[in-house]
Amino acid sequence: MKSQPFSILKRLHSFSFAYNGFRILFKEEHNARIHLIASILAILFSFYFELNSLEWVGILLSIGMVFSAEIFNSAIENLCDFVSPHWHDKIKKVKDLSAAAVLLSAIISASIGLIIFLPKWIAMLK
Repeated sequence: MKSQPFSILKRLHSFSFAYNGFRILFKEEHNARIHLIASILAILFSFYFELNSLEWVGILLSIGMVFSAEIFNSAIENLCDFVSPHWHDKIKKVKDLSAAAVLLSAIISASIGLIIFLPKWIAMLK
């Protein structure tokens, strides 16, 4: 491939591909919608409890980690379905591993949320 000169317009245009990826994610992936609702709730709670900077970093990194895992999982599943439309043991293994990454990121994120929010909820109830 021949190297092309840098172009700001082409770089800006490349954002449309990423936007399309988000559109596909939320249109086709039910779990991504669940993650979106959980993310919105976490952000609302973060404002309500007036989190400090470090707590905000934990929440935002957690949200980013879950969505990144979900996006990679969806991409891997789509590629697997294209390469092997029929059931295959190796494809199942690949899909299960990518799904495990999403589950792990969601569990870690929920744990971070509990570490940050649980003491605040308990203090509020007292």
